[in-house]
Amino acid sequence: MFSIHIEGMQSEHCALLIEKELSGVSGISNPRIELNNHLLQFDTDKPKLTIPVVINRIKDLGYIPVVVKKELPVLHMSCASCAISVETLINSQVGVITATVNYANGTLFIEFIPDIITLNSIRGVVQSIGYDLVIKEEKNIQLTLDELNQSRITKHRTKVIGSLLLSVPIVVLGMFFMHISSANIFMWILTTPIVGWFGKDYFINAWKLLKHRTANMDTLVAMSTGTAYTFSVFNTIYPQFWTTRGMEAHVYFEAAAVVISFLLLGKYLEERAKGNTAFAIKKLMNLQPVVAFKEQKDGTITQVEIKEIQLGDILIVKPGEKIAVDGSVLSGNSYLDESMMTGEPLPVYKTIHDKVFAGTINQKGSLKYQAEKVGNATLLSQIIKLVQLAQGSKAPVQKLADKISAIFVPLVIGIAFLTFFIWLLFGGINGFTHGLLAFVTVLVIACPCALGLATPTAIMVGIGKAAEEGILIKDAASLELANKIQTIVLDKTGTITEGKPMVTDAIWFENDPYLKSVLFNIERLSEHPLASAIIESLNDFPDLQVDHFENDPGSGVKAVINGTKYMIGNQAFIQNEKIEIAESNLYENNRLAAEGKTVVWFANEKIVLAVLAIADKIKASSASSIQELKEMGIEVIMLTGDQETVAKEVAGKTGILNYRSGVLPQDKIEFISALQKEGKLVAMAGDGINDSAALAKADVSIAMAKGSDIAKAAASMTIISSDLSKIPAAIRLSKSSVVTIKQNLFWAFAYNVVGIPIAAGVLYPGFGFTLNPMIAGAAMALSSVFVVSNSLLMKFKRS
Repeated sequence: MFSIHIEGMQSEHCALLIEKELSGVSGISNPRIELNNHLLQFDTDKPKLTIPVVINRIKDLGYIPVVVKKELPVLHMSCASCAISVETLINSQVGVITATVNYANGTLFIEFIPDIITLNSIRGVVQSIGYDLVIKEEKNIQLTLDELNQSRITKHRTKVIGSLLLSVPIVVLGMFFMHISSANIFMWILTTPIVGWFGKDYFINAWKLLKHRTANMDTLVAMSTGTAYTFSVFNTIYPQFWTTRGMEAHVYFEAAAVVISFLLLGKYLEERAKGNTAFAIKKLMNLQPVVAFKEQKDGTITQVEIKEIQLGDILIVKPGEKIAVDGSVLSGNSYLDESMMTGEPLPVYKTIHDKVFAGTINQKGSLKYQAEKVGNATLLSQIIKLVQLAQGSKAPVQKLADKISAIFVPLVIGIAFLTFFIWLLFGGINGFTHGLLAFVTVLVIACPCALGLATPTAIMVGIGKAAEEGILIKDAASLELANKIQTIVLDKTGTITEGKPMVTDAIWFENDPYLKSVLFNIERLSEHPLASAIIESLNDFPDLQVDHFENDPGSGVKAVINGTKYMIGNQAFIQNEKIEIAESNLYENNRLAAEGKTVVWFANEKIVLAVLAIADKIKASSASSIQELKEMGIEVIMLTGDQETVAKEVAGKTGILNYRSGVLPQDKIEFISALQKEGKLVAMAGDGINDSAALAKADVSIAMAKGSDIAKAAASMTIISSDLSKIPAAIRLSKSSVVTIKQNLFWAFAYNVVGIPIAAGVLYPGFGFTLNPMIAGAAMALSSVFVVSNSLLMKFKRS
């Protein structure tokens, strides 16, 4: 698969034009456009032959493929043959459009597609034959797009200012001084640069599209303003054509000028607003630091660029600085702000062996950490990639808009010509003039862009806001579908609970700190999974000499410290040692076991010293989140492979009324299938490998980021913080996105359905009202701005 970023696409109609055009190119298959990402993707077996054709077809349609042009010094060339060798080799690379090497000044001029090949790759090829290139830092494609977008906005602003400055005197002349003999000449002079310079792109693009027998909004603008301008020029040069027939020679320079000015203004406002829809990506990219401090082998600290960091490098981060790459803490402790990635406002404490992630901000202490993931492998880079892919996907509701967009422009042109001929036939003596004005107004007021932007902008803002909240949504379909969830199935371990055993209760029957040190030192030697929970609960104690350590798998351990024998294990293990068991020991054991907890006994040769309860602790937010889901009208069901007592305890504490225990992975799939057969739309949330099949089966699948990679791969949503409260937030965001999409589509449809007939003159017979083309131009320009602005309002809604 190959990708090329494209500038100039304004709506889904533009995307459909490109897809249709490339579908006819030999050697190209499955061309598809991600409008929000301005990205074309296609498959080809002969990229070297087909990519130049794709580039030319895109340019012919009036769009701009993102290519980079560079002039770079070439090193180590000793003759003209060297230059030819370098040039030939570079030109043979897929993604290089053209490359020319000038031996005289030792430079390479190259034009290439940064999505397909990078300067570093080109340099590697050149180095493979003994030469080299001098390159500066290569920019990220997103940064290149941002620069292009900013440049485009600046150009739009210049055009808007110029056209408005010229339009004001044109309107004044046309409305108040139209009877002055030279007024038409002055208006002609002032309108010409507006139409021929500031608005030239409309005509250029329309001509390119015409050569391919297709059309878009530029066609409508070019036809309408071109007709008004040409008609006015004709009447200015040859007014006798009308006066000899008893009619007045009207001019509509002000209409052509003001329509283009309003459209340019609308496009400028739209571009600025559309730039804001990528707020999440920009924020995430701004998290990436540029430099880091690396500890060299001799112990010195040097500043290095991020791209120079390798796996295994030792890095230092000081207070206020950002973590450069993903890694593991070697020394130090501090609090890190991870809010931009997880959505959690509280800083997270980090110490030795803890994981740190690129882009998070160190607050107080200093940390030394080892690089474990660099470049595109970091969590931040993966999040950026996932958000970009999701924002580029299409929601199912967009299919209707796509179908209408495909026929919209030809339909409007047909309506415009029909309107003109109806006026010509039934409009009386002024039928031609009214018909021409109505023709122009229909073309001007029609707005395919509002229709094309209705869904993509809402999806882009919705998925971006979700990313800010620590919710990664795989595609637009998942965002749209989440608001329809009727039943949600929750796995217990790692979803409702923390996913790791923790000591919840420690009842000591002997109050001697030395005994805790004994327990700590014995458990350090144990390989049992619960031992780590006990060690973690005890923190750290001085080392003691442990003798005669024995492990009885599945039961417990024995050891001798300072001549005293100690046992740690379950109740049966302690009883087999013939140790005296008091009533208080049994009471605490039964009480803790009834709560579904695993009870560990600690004893010496004579008596029981302590009982400790270990359980998978319920997350702090689980109960409130489950209650919130129930208040939304969503049925909550818990499925777990754990025993009945544990399942019952967790369900009771979290308010879950429907649960199943002892459930195997296959049982989860069958359970979800049964719910779907009842006609319910089912969501599944889980974190383990055993949940992956059930996640794939569910209509909406939600994975906890702290779980397995397989579970995350199968899920349509990923909760970065693994906090259950993010699920209600995702559903609210889905509802908000769907409401916004419906509002946008309603506006886009209603605007065109109402506006086009009024522009055609449907109100004239009853009310004598016709719509001025200038008003139509303003309405058309603002319709797209309304749609984008309405989508941006989601940024400020509670999720």
